[in-house]
Amino acid sequence: MEKSMSTRILVIDDDLAITELMSILLKTYGFEVFTTNISVEGVKLVEEKRPSVVLLDLMMPDMDGWQVCKAVRKFSKVPILIHSAINDPGMVASVLDAGADGFLVKPVPSSVIVAHIRKMVRQTGALDTSVLKNNGTQPLRSQL
Repeated sequence: MEKSMSTRILVIDDDLAITELMSILLKTYGFEVFTTNISVEGVKLVEEKRPSVVLLDLMMPDMDGWQVCKAVRKFSKVPILIHSAINDPGMVASVLDAGADGFLVKPVPSSVIVAHIRKMVRQTGALDTSVLKNNGTQPLRSQL
């Protein structure tokens, strides 16, 4: 089945192992995935690739997640899902105020990440119809 429009996910994380793992995982769910380990490049990729959702780490060396959110919000309303090891309510509130749309604390089960991505894309109306067909009809685990 040809896809008329794919659901594009941009993963921005300074940990190469995380970006590789997320790329493999998200591709198994039918998403088109772009990754970068450099925050500044991530901001440029949001503009160039126009992803459906950005999956973003907070603690990065060149530009942290707060700065990335603020930079992206200057030109885009793309949903931003924070994926971070930080589990502090004040930090969560701070990054949501900076423009993030959701926050998940690492480690997160793959089915939960995918469910959050699908929810964000449904809310913006950008979900690929081929991904929607199985949404709700099969347990997420069976799609792996």
